[in-house]
Amino acid sequence: MMSENDALEGQENEVEESHEQEENVVTEVQEEIVADAIVEDDDDVLDDDDADEEDMPSMAELLDAEEYKVDLPQRGEIRTGTIASIGPSQILVSIGAKSEGVIAGHALDEMSPEVIKSLEVGQEIDAYVLNPEDKHGNVILSYTRAIEMRAWKIVAEMLESEDSYEGKVAGFNKGGLLVDVEGLRGFVPASQVSAVRRSKAVGATPEQRWAKMQGEPIVIRVIEVDKERRRLILSERAASNESRQAVKERVISELEVGGTYTGRVTSLANFGAFVNINGADGLVHLSEISWERVKHPSEVLKVGQAAEVRVISIDEEKNRIGLSLRQLQEDPWKQRISKFSVGQLIEGKITRLTKFGAFARIDDDVEGLIHVSEISDQRVEHPKEELNEGDVVSLRIIRIEAERRRIGLSIRKVDSAAYVDKDMKALAEAIHAANTGTEEAPTEEAVVEEAAVEETVAEEVAVVEETAVEEVAAEETAVEEAPVAEEVVEETVADAPSEPDVLKKLEGIGPKVEQVLNESGITTYAELAKSDADKLREILAEAKLQMMNPDSWAEQAGLAAKGEWDALEKLQDELKGGRRV
Repeated sequence: MMSENDALEGQENEVEESHEQEENVVTEVQEEIVADAIVEDDDDVLDDDDADEEDMPSMAELLDAEEYKVDLPQRGEIRTGTIASIGPSQILVSIGAKSEGVIAGHALDEMSPEVIKSLEVGQEIDAYVLNPEDKHGNVILSYTRAIEMRAWKIVAEMLESEDSYEGKVAGFNKGGLLVDVEGLRGFVPASQVSAVRRSKAVGATPEQRWAKMQGEPIVIRVIEVDKERRRLILSERAASNESRQAVKERVISELEVGGTYTGRVTSLANFGAFVNINGADGLVHLSEISWERVKHPSEVLKVGQAAEVRVISIDEEKNRIGLSLRQLQEDPWKQRISKFSVGQLIEGKITRLTKFGAFARIDDDVEGLIHVSEISDQRVEHPKEELNEGDVVSLRIIRIEAERRRIGLSIRKVDSAAYVDKDMKALAEAIHAANTGTEEAPTEEAVVEEAAVEETVAEEVAVVEETAVEEVAAEETAVEEAPVAEEVVEETVADAPSEPDVLKKLEGIGPKVEQVLNESGITTYAELAKSDADKLREILAEAKLQMMNPDSWAEQAGLAAKGEWDALEKLQDELKGGRRV
């Protein structure tokens, strides 16, 4: 067996032989350099014996010359080379070294079949140097690693420049979306997904929320790069070229008042629900959610729910959108009152007494107001002087306001001559309906019955007309006997000079609210009467007075602007009573 000394001597001999070979290579290179440096024209050199030897470059300068440098590949370097051949087990790439580089083994397995198929001989590619020289003298390369390294450099530059990148959603996990950026897999957290896309992410599981978005285009911005941890965080929100305000301006310019749109509920508040339409949020006030009374939006809506809404107002100055759900629904109240008409005689049950009047139920879910002035021909200070809760009384419908869901009732006009024609027509219709419901009699009997009916109607008309004359006379007498003091008061009010509009005189408006309205440019009754309730809510919300309800302010201001103080007083009495019909 070979001893350790023999092995060492053998290694030393190999090292000496290697050094000798290197010296021979250097000597050969030097000789070539010198030969190339000699002037090609030998005759000129021989004739120029007196040439200055200092003009010739030194050997060191010649060795340092660029054309004689040997550019050996370095580990971790990215080289651009040309594909020399493509085989089933390796790809040869010429990178300018003493031998061709090889992409094989694991480096080849990392490349997908699609990528390999896209390559061809003669194509220039980037390759990462894994090993500048293996035991066989080959340069080991990786195409995938080169692409990855280039990608990390690109995303780092994108982070610095804040440039946006347009790609496609490649996948998802429970926290958000995955997007490929230059071959790297980046993560878009749910909090960084745009509001429009997030509003579509509905469901209890990640698959339900995100799966349908795979393959969709997405514009993102790099917000975090950590190459060592292979962490690439992206944001769709930050990449948006439009601010949320700009998006809303664009959407508002495209919306039309009265138009119907499909949106998605994004949040709920005590005063209403916000619905996103094409990227902009609009407010569905509590009063616009349903025709029925709703205490909180959560009784009807939930976040993420798709909702069809109608645009009822647009404030371009403040970029606000007013929406309604109930205006796309049929008002059940209108259906309930379709069988009633002004002047009709009905029966009602007194349900509640207030200072300004009494409420009477005339149908299962329909109530009307008997104003205190409509209870009796005599002055009544409080309805309890004439009525009790639970009383069933005859009533006449004197007003129906379907849009405001109000019915005005009267007791004192039940026998009013003003409705004689209507009462007679109703009576005739009732008699006709009764006759229609009986068995048909012989013709002669029918003629006799018709004559009897006509006589009965004539007699009733005569009676009613007499009653009407008496009522008219009584009313004229009452007018003539009215106290002089009341006439004086009316004349004083009519002749008094007009006072500046004081908004706080209206029910629900105090000094603080009046100040806020004045600062917003609303200083007169006429201006307030033209103001939309949603606009008023926005003004109040900015002043942190969102608990105020401005629904009746425009109506009150309209009456005040016209000088209809009696009507205003009645309305305010209703409002103070906490009930509007």
